Parts: sequence; C-alpha cells; structure tokens
Amino acid sequence: MTFVDATVGQVPGRMVRGVPTSHPGDDVTVADVIVVVEAQHSTSGLRPVTVAADLGNEVVFVTDTPDRYTDLPTFAAVTAAAGVEAATGATGDTEGLLATVESVTRGRRLRGIYTNCDYNLPVVAAAARKLGLPGLDPDAALRARNKLLSRQVFTAAGVPCPRFVHAVTPADARAAAADLGLPCVVKPMTESASTGVRLCHTVEDVVAHHAVIAAEPYDARGQRRPPGALIEEYTLGYEVSVETVTLDGVITVLGVTDKLLGPHPYFAEVGDTFPSLLPEPVVTALADTATAALRAIGHDFGAAHTEVKMTADGPRVIEVNARLGGAEIATQVEAALGVPVLREVVRMHLGEKPQLTPTRRRGAAARYLMPPAAGRVTAVHGLALARRVPGVTDVEVRVAPGTVVGAPTSNHQLYGHVVATAETAAEAARRVDTAANQISLQVENDR
Repeated sequence: MTFVDATVGQVPGRMVRGVPTSHPGDDVTVADVIVVVEAQHSTSGLRPVTVAADLGNEVVFVTDTPDRYTDLPTFAAVTAAAGVEAATGATGDTEGLLATVESVTRGRRLRGIYTNCDYNLPVVAAAARKLGLPGLDPDAALRARNKLLSRQVFTAAGVPCPRFVHAVTPADARAAAADLGLPCVVKPMTESASTGVRLCHTVEDVVAHHAVIAAEPYDARGQRRPPGALIEEYTLGYEVSVETVTLDGVITVLGVTDKLLGPHPYFAEVGDTFPSLLPEPVVTALADTATAALRAIGHDFGAAHTEVKMTADGPRVIEVNARLGGAEIATQVEAALGVPVLREVVRMHLGEKPQLTPTRRRGAAARYLMPPAAGRVTAVHGLALARRVPGVTDVEVRVAPGTVVGAPTSNHQLYGHVVATAETAAEAARRVDTAANQISLQVENDR
C-alpha cells in the first residue's frame, strides 16, 4: 500500500465549515470525503474505514505511524480498497490534525471527521468543532478521556464511583493505600485496553506499581501522560458495559453487555455477551447509572461505552469511553438487534440522523483469546473445530508458529476472537464458550 505524506508540500488554503472553497468560474465536481483518524489496534478498529467507504464517500485514513497497523491481517486490504486513501500526518494535537486534514482533503468537500481510538478522541472532537462538523463536545471528550477528570466530575455530580486519590509522589501512593484500604487498584489515567491497571494487595505493591506508571511520561500513542497515577478503592462486583448513542440531548440505550474479565491482578477483558442475562431491575439500575455519568461529563453526541460494576452497595461507574464499544461489541449489537450501530454512528458524523430502532431480538457473544504465557508460539490447535460449532459466525487468530506473544496483562495481548449468535444471549454464550475452548495455543519460553 502507499501512504501519502501529509506533512510535506502543504499549501495554505481556506476552509469554510470543513468545505474547501473553490474559485469563481471553477467547473469541477467536488467529491465528498470523510477523514478517519487512527484506529484501535484490532481488526474491528479498522471497520469504520470500510463502513465509511460503503456509505459512498471517499475516505482518508490518517495516522502518524503507519507501521502501527501493519501486523493486522486486514490492514493492507482495508487501506487499499476502492475509495480509500492512507495518509501519514500529525494526529496527536488539534492544530497538527487540522493541517493534516487540510492537506489530504484539498479539492473535496469534507463531510466528517471520525475516530474510535481513545487516544485521539479529544483531538478529533476539537478539530470537528473548529471545522463546524458534527462531533462530541471537546470538553466532554477530555473528561471521558482522563480518568481523574471523570472521577472528579462524577463525585461532584453525585454519580456513584470508586473513591480515588491522585498520587503524584511515592508518599502520596503510600497514604492513598492507607486511606482507601487494601486491596486497591493502581492505574494510569489516560491509557486504554486495561493497560497498566493492576490490583495491588500490599502497600509495597501499591508503591512499586505507582513507580512503574509514574516513570513513563508518555502513553502508548506518544502523548504526554498526567503525572503520577490514579489509586482507587477496589469495587468488588461483576462488570457490565452500557452501549448508548446520544443525539440532540437524547441518550438511546441500545443495551447492557455482560463482560468477562481475566484473573487478577490484571483487568483484561476476555469476553462479552449481549444483551445482558441479568434481571431487568438490575439492568435498569446499571443503565441509569451509566446515563447519569454521561450527563455529568456533558456527553452530547455520538456513541459511548460506559463500564459499570454492580457491587453490594449498588452500581459504581468505572469509566466512560466516548466511542463505540471496542473489540466485537458493535458486531454483537448488530447481530442481536439488527441495528448496524457502527454504520449509524459513522452516518451521524456525516450529519445524518441515525436509525437505532431494533428489528429483532436475538443474542450474541464473543470470547477473546489470550496466550497462556509470554514466549514463542509453536502451534495453534482447534480452529477447524471452533468453526464447526453451530452459531459461530467468526473465528480470527492473528498468530502462527514463530510469533512472539506477550504475557496476558491487558487487551493488547489478545491474539484472536470467536463470535457466536443464537436466538437468546444465553445460548450464544454457551456456543461461543464451546468454540473458544477448542482453540489452544502452545507457547515456549525462549529463555
């Protein structure tokens, strides 16, 4: 594939509400274009590019680091598809992104700018606002992105969430552990995919993990982290996510997703089932807490994926993600409800009204595959068996013999997934568990 370098050869031009102006007398057909900024590092993360192109627009996918995605099996095909261009340019700050957009869309009508990547949500929201394009309020995007800001807003608004301390120094971390009690959770404030999140059982563990986080000034996408770490009360309970779309101040709850987490001390997400199997009063309480959190941060446009835990004392908001649920959640929503939610959210960013009314009531589930340990893959077994399970719609494995895999500490170590559907969510869950259990990864440690 060929990447256009948007950082060189730029010619200043005028933009009016995101539409390049033409000179009087010009007789040209102006194409519609949407810019998709970065992506989550997964096959599903690239789907907005394909969906935007399927809607009849020219699409420019922009990234500051093309090599970031080259290990994804679908990346080359997605970015080489008809109507899709790939460009290299600044994506990590608003002014840099605006210059990139100006360069890659010249001579075309810019209809929208979109991202599903946590690290770029505030930048894209700010750029959309400056260009007069549909998008989330930039302040709301910042509040959702930064877990400390979210906690502060939730507390002020009376939205239940874990007690927390922003620990800048080792002494702060030690005091936080004494105040919050053990075990407690230590996490960075602006990462995603459960990166760096750890349950710590001793004061020494808290101080040590705080030091690990505080020592890294930049996040996974090269943006500066806030100093220190967030230390939280451990909320004992099961976790769900609430999938919503907001337009004109109205929050539409598509449903609640039951989530499976891997073993502590980490918080990797290893499975989803949609819609939730929980009793209706519990589902309602969880959804109401999520919508309260959205209103508290000022979430006024687009999709959100809000993680909530049900504890002995009721729901507690863990975090708001101002985007669609990652991994295979959008796929599950569409399979269960008949609502192509990714397509409809992309349409929103093009200024169109989404259609979110369910056309069916079924169930879907996904399980995410993690290596048993760090090392080199020597064999992958069971893929054919997994595909033979009734109701299985997708099996993806991104590793092969010779691939080096990391220890299973966050969602970044996932090496594949399985998705299944059925008439009910319960049956879909049984099917997907059966299929996922057929797959085994043999890993050898080279040391």
